[in-house]
Amino acid sequence: MELLDKNIVDALRQGDEQVFETIFRTYYERLCNYANTILSDMDEAEEMVQSAFLTVWEKHDTLEIHTSVKSYLYRAVHNSCLNRVKHYKVRKTYGDSVKNQTELLHDDASQDLIGSELDAIVANAIDSLPDQCRLVFKLSRFENLTYAEIAEQLGISLKTVENHMVKALKVLREKLKDYLPVLIWLLFMRN
Repeated sequence: MELLDKNIVDALRQGDEQVFETIFRTYYERLCNYANTILSDMDEAEEMVQSAFLTVWEKHDTLEIHTSVKSYLYRAVHNSCLNRVKHYKVRKTYGDSVKNQTELLHDDASQDLIGSELDAIVANAIDSLPDQCRLVFKLSRFENLTYAEIAEQLGISLKTVENHMVKALKVLREKLKDYLPVLIWLLFMRN
């Protein structure tokens, strides 16, 4: 450390405002230009330099400088700028993550809404089937009973069960034909 720097540090420790102002006027613009090379934003660069000088002034009575004042200030500004760059990267990563999650939630909400509407349309189509036909269809598709088990449970012939199922599928296919592409799309999205 040069003798001049030691005198400057001693003066700063004693709270000499004129010395502080001289340092500020000597290095402020150069430090701003240096910070701007790191941050590519002159407003941010000036903020970093002002913050470094503020810290020097706030801690002037305990200031420990083991290099030149110039090196100390450049190191302080350099470290502040690197911390700012890291902060921006973390913010960007977090922002991207939130954006992706929001898009996924929006997609899920849209799928849920479409799925709910289609569930209601399918339920209405099933409810429009004649009573016996609807009962046979529900036992087959929702209770997973075989045609023989349905025939035995309802006390009707196997052929009657088959006829009800053919009729139910024909009616449902006709009533739901406009929604078939959406139903297929939902099946792929849910898997």
